[in-house]
Amino acid sequence: MAEDGNNENQYVVLARKYRPQSFDDLVGQDALVQTLTNAINNNRLHHAYILTGIRGVGKTTTARIIAKALNCVGLDGKSGPTVHPCGVCENCKAITAGRHIDVMELDAASRTGIDDIREILDGVRYKPTNARYKIYIIDEVHMLSKSAFNALLKTLEEPPSHVKFIFATTEIRKVPVTILSRCQRFDLQRISVDDLVGLFKKILTNENIKADDEALQMIAKAAEGSARDGESMLDQAISLGGGVVKVDVVKNMIGLADRAQTFELFEQMAAGNIDKVITLLQAQYKNGANPYQILQDMVSATHLVAKTRIIPSSIDDPSIAEEERIFAKKMAAVVPIAVLSKMWQMMLKGLGELQIAPVQIDALEMILIRIAYAATLPTPYEILNDVKKNSNSGITGRPLPQVSVSAPQAVPAAVVNESKEGGSQSANFFNKPEDLIRYLEGARQLLVVYFLKNDVAFEEFSNGQIKMTVSEKISPDFIMNLHKILQDATGKNWKIEIVKGKLGQTLFQKENAKAEEDKKSIMEYPLVKVIMAEFKGAKIETITRKIMEDDDEENDLSFGGSGDDNGLIYDEERDDA
Repeated sequence: MAEDGNNENQYVVLARKYRPQSFDDLVGQDALVQTLTNAINNNRLHHAYILTGIRGVGKTTTARIIAKALNCVGLDGKSGPTVHPCGVCENCKAITAGRHIDVMELDAASRTGIDDIREILDGVRYKPTNARYKIYIIDEVHMLSKSAFNALLKTLEEPPSHVKFIFATTEIRKVPVTILSRCQRFDLQRISVDDLVGLFKKILTNENIKADDEALQMIAKAAEGSARDGESMLDQAISLGGGVVKVDVVKNMIGLADRAQTFELFEQMAAGNIDKVITLLQAQYKNGANPYQILQDMVSATHLVAKTRIIPSSIDDPSIAEEERIFAKKMAAVVPIAVLSKMWQMMLKGLGELQIAPVQIDALEMILIRIAYAATLPTPYEILNDVKKNSNSGITGRPLPQVSVSAPQAVPAAVVNESKEGGSQSANFFNKPEDLIRYLEGARQLLVVYFLKNDVAFEEFSNGQIKMTVSEKISPDFIMNLHKILQDATGKNWKIEIVKGKLGQTLFQKENAKAEEDKKSIMEYPLVKVIMAEFKGAKIETITRKIMEDDDEENDLSFGGSGDDNGLIYDEERDDA
């Protein structure tokens, strides 16, 4: 898989020297390799492929391997397309060297115009000179102009049988849909840390170079899934370490804070020791640690601790260093999930603040001070329990005041009665306007419900007769529709009388007035008074009556509140908050 330079004495960087030369050498792209292998073996070759993914995952390399696989003739010069190109025939060697006359590579970043595409299209009609297929590889295809894309469309849809197109791009969303629909798409995945470490070890074995496993893990994580980035950093680490890849060298090279210092910083922050947090942060900064990288490491540490607390066995992953394992177990035992979640959100917000801060280290100090202070604050659950324990109001077991709370109900029994056979039959009356509203809600007549609640004031509602005032927005058609709904629902002809005059109190206004009365009533309960005094600025927003699952006759009253980002729920049966 090594690529030789033209001059034996000239150094070839690792990213070029160990560029994959066959499908077997590709790392972390199993789905792509399997698909192309099956296509070649079954002679189901597409006329155009588009490869997408982040930088350094092998898009251009894969394009060249496909070109070799399609044009390899083997040692005997008679073999057909193969998933294992020989690498020694003239076609394979010429493609590897980038000098094959029938395999043309175009950099769309520098040749974006329609004239460049026309040059390609002029050559499409001619058969290949030496190879089986004439292959056009266009890198960074999203950089082509709109006119260039349009010129390519027709040929791309129906190219000659001897032509194959292979596109590569890091910005797949910028490629027109008309182009994508004519291509077979492959999304190259980020290469995992384990696969990158395995690749690094293979390279170092061939180069006869020693390396610390922890250092390779650091490089693999810093590469963020890119093999080329990882190999470039490995090359740099070898040079800085004098032929040995060492942990301390890698830390200084990529600006990583010492892992032990990061863990200590997290521990002090979770404990709320703000003075120690600032001291540790300044020490890391003086040693060359990047503020943004420090906060990223803290984010990773937060995730590790939270995952360990939820799934303790996750820490047994062999890719996790022993130092990380000890730290995660220690912190997961003392930091609640609620606190970890709060720290996580504040850190993510802090990453955005660092990017716009004039002095990053000052901004990071303020971020960590804020997190350290917030981490030691009690949760609403803890405050409420403390209030209940310390209150002398005698609240335990006292019944809540009687309040009338509206709750969603089914169609009333007065409207629909279940027959013995399981069917339903219409009754001949509604008891009150609320029965009519619930019936309409069940029938999904929501627009009618809105008008009845907001633009109608009922003066009289009895069996078969309605007297009401209406707003100016109500049209005669609405009255006719309401009459038909009532007749269809009850089988009875209803008399609807419209009273002229000012619109009285609507159902919506009545519901609001009743809700306010319920809130005032619930505020007289001793526990609620203590809670509202403790949570400054809090207010009751909703009151809901629900039925306990284990006892249909026992009610449980809960209320939702807001203020200072705190939500309060009281359960009378459990006497718990």
